[in-house]
Amino acid sequence: MATETPEKDSNRKLLVVGLIIVLLSINGILIYMQQQKTQQNEEQQEIIKVKSTELENQIKVFETLKADYERQSAELSAMGISNDSLETRIAAINADLAQLRAFRNSSFTVADQRRFQQRAQNLELALQKKDEEVAKLKDDNEELFTEVTGLKTTQNKLADSISMLSSNNKELEEKVNLASKLEAQNIAVTIINDNGKEKEDAEEEYKAKRVDRIKLSFRLGKNEVAPKENKEILMRLIEPDGSALYNLATGSGTFEFEGKEQFYTAKRDIVFDNSQQLVSFIYSKGTPYKTGKHLIEIYSDGFLIGSTSFTLK
Repeated sequence: MATETPEKDSNRKLLVVGLIIVLLSINGILIYMQQQKTQQNEEQQEIIKVKSTELENQIKVFETLKADYERQSAELSAMGISNDSLETRIAAINADLAQLRAFRNSSFTVADQRRFQQRAQNLELALQKKDEEVAKLKDDNEELFTEVTGLKTTQNKLADSISMLSSNNKELEEKVNLASKLEAQNIAVTIINDNGKEKEDAEEEYKAKRVDRIKLSFRLGKNEVAPKENKEILMRLIEPDGSALYNLATGSGTFEFEGKEQFYTAKRDIVFDNSQQLVSFIYSKGTPYKTGKHLIEIYSDGFLIGSTSFTLK
């Protein structure tokens, strides 16, 4: 077996050293390339993170804008004012929010960021301007409310004054009416028999079978307050059983006295002239009169102005 020469041994060593150097170089290159790739991935992740943060911030900005515009709309509605432009802006903001949220699953470019930032600025400026208008409207409404409240207070005071004046007028009218009440004086009752002769009795007691008609006469007392005008004089002839004689064929009717409907037996229309004029009624029942005490009541202008009684035996 031949021995290697020193020259060959040296060449082999050089070859091994060269291979080692090449391998180290390749390994170094691979390590460098791996480091570059890792750095690129980290940079890419950082860019994605920044874009995601910017997107979420932009979404929050538009959510805040939406809440502010809805607040404005509610304030105007509370004042009874409708604003279609506000509703249109709210609908547009909802559309922007939907588009921004969709960027979570796609690329949110720098151009997109700038576009939505500009839209947000424009919306913010419009919001501020509208807030100023709403504040002025509130001030105007408060001033108007103060004026209306003052007017209502004045109106209530005026209504109270009118009510008091009306009450005073009513009270005065009642006093005048009471003072102008007529009075039947010198009331007398006589009977007229079948022969047409009048019978008088100081005791005012008559035989029922002889009575054909009843005559009532009286004078109206002087009253300077009572106006000289037409007057209705009503006469009620009340039988012993408490019922008033009533016959439509002979001119009977009804009237109201102290809140109740009453029957009257006969009526006379006169012109009051304050001369103590004589007023008389002649009444024919047409059927036999009942025995017992009869009551006669005289009314005018809603007042009982006189009464008397007589007895039939």
